[in-house]
Amino acid sequence: MNVTIRKIGNSEGIIIPKETLDRLGLTTGDSLELQMENGGITLKPADEDLSRQLEAARYFMDKYKVALKKLAE
Repeated sequence: MNVTIRKIGNSEGIIIPKETLDRLGLTTGDSLELQMENGGITLKPADEDLSRQLEAARYFMDKYKVALKKLAE
């Protein structure tokens, strides 16, 4: 399937056909994970649980960075 990169505000983007979104069970507002692989781009539904866990881990590491640094010595 070919799509065209289009100007969207100050950015560029692509339009994903409705049939494709329906087949994947995606709708407006869903998050996608973008990966660059072998000179191409892969999009897949984002793992929201993992995203929340990573955000919590970053918060914890920032809050306790002094203690974590001491433990790492």
